[in-house]
Amino acid sequence: MSSITIQLPAIEADHTIEIDVKVNGQKVKYHYKVELISWEECDTTEEKAICLKRVISDYSKQWQLINIGSPTDKNIPLMFREKN
Repeated sequence: MSSITIQLPAIEADHTIEIDVKVNGQKVKYHYKVELISWEECDTTEEKAICLKRVISDYSKQWQLINIGSPTDKNIPLMFREKN
């Protein structure tokens, strides 16, 4: 098994999440970011999917996209994991 799932409450703002896990007795720390991308960042003529792709591709290469949350009328949450 290479992943675990942790339910997070509904997120209203950007968050940084740190998770400590013990694997075979060794402590491992993981860093995650949840960022809300506002649809206002998108050009009105640009489709949301194309806008989202642009935002993700411009994101820091230090972070890997691992989850795209459920969109609302105002934003969409993106979860990133820090690369080791």
